[in-house]
Order: sequence, then structure tokens, then C-alpha cells
Amino acid sequence: MSWFIQTCRSSLGKKYIMALTGFMLGGFLLVHAIGNSTIFWGREAFNAYAHHLHSLGIFVPIFEIGLYTIFLIHIVTGVILFLENRKSRGGKYEMETSAGGSTWASKTMPYTGVAILVFILIHLVNFSFPEKTEVKTIADFVTQVLNNPVFTLIYTAGIVLLLLHISHGFWSLLQTLGISHPKYDFPLRVITWALVAFMGFVYLLVVFLLVISQNHLL
Repeated sequence: MSWFIQTCRSSLGKKYIMALTGFMLGGFLLVHAIGNSTIFWGREAFNAYAHHLHSLGIFVPIFEIGLYTIFLIHIVTGVILFLENRKSRGGKYEMETSAGGSTWASKTMPYTGVAILVFILIHLVNFSFPEKTEVKTIADFVTQVLNNPVFTLIYTAGIVLLLLHISHGFWSLLQTLGISHPKYDFPLRVITWALVAFMGFVYLLVVFLLVISQNHLL
């Protein structure tokens, strides 16, 4: 067990933790986007999807605790790596250019991460914490929140930052796992942007349609 603890404490070990937890969170976002796409089939389909999830009983809180734990580990490990990076470079943060190249997305990873944390907390307050009933369903909460101009802007900005974050995070994951290679970089880049584009399309289209449909989408 000591070797495992020592590995987790090492810089490489922390990068593996970031890669693994990031992969899990990315998988959740993809599945969440697929589930949210039921909103395009109307109120009943969206409520039925939400009801099906909550009908899983004890598995729901177990999954939520697991997801929150993974997210917390990802945040804490990211903060530690950020501070170690700044310390090793004399107080200046720099991303490794090998992990997908030095881009605006790579240089702002810690800051978009903080913004995403705030965005997720807002999202939980709006949709996860309130009690849903047969009178006021999840569809009602979504309609009410996203038709508020303030939350429309918050969700649009939050989704864009999230997509920016995970687009570079995927390249960091490949670099950490040693998968990135000039021979495979192009198809991997296409797959990455296809997944990011799909999630962006679903999440942003939900916001856009709810704003222009005058509540008729749900």
C-alpha cells in the first residue's frame, strides 16, 4: 500500500489521477448530454427520462456520491499540481506544450476549472437540490431558469468554458497515458472535436431553443 501512496504523491501519479478522474467526468458529461437530448422530444419525454433515473432508488445517491468524490479528487489534485507548477517555475504558471500544444485553452486550464466549479454549484442549486413534484417537474425548473436572462448568460458562458476545458483536457489525458503520437494525432483530434462539438451542440441548443421558443419547447 505504501508504494501506491508514494505513487499518488508523485508528480506523475497526480497526473494519472487527473487523467483518470477527467476521463470519468468527461464520460459523465457525454452521457448527460445524450440524456438531455430527450428534451428535444418535448416535456413528457424529458420528464420520463428524469423519472427513470430517479426510479433507480439507492443507486442514485450512490452514483451521486461517487461522482462528487471523483470531482473533488479532480479539483484537489488539480490545485496541488497548479501550486507545484507555480513553485517550480518561480511563481509563474505554465502548461507543458507537449500536452496538445501551448494554446489559450491550455494556458487557462486552472482558471476555467475554477469558473466551471462555480458554474456547477449554480447548476446544482438550480436543478439538483430543489425538490421536484408532479406539479413542478424538472421540465418546469429548466424552463424557469433558462428563460431568466441572467441564467441564460451564465449557462452559455459556463458551457463554453466547460467545452474549452475538456477539449484541452483530453489532450492532456492522451499525453499522460502515452497515447499521443504523430501517426494518430489527426484522427484523435477529429474524434476529440466531434465529441466536444456534440456536447456543445446539445447543451447550447437546449439553452437557445428554450429562449426563442417562449416556453413552447417544454
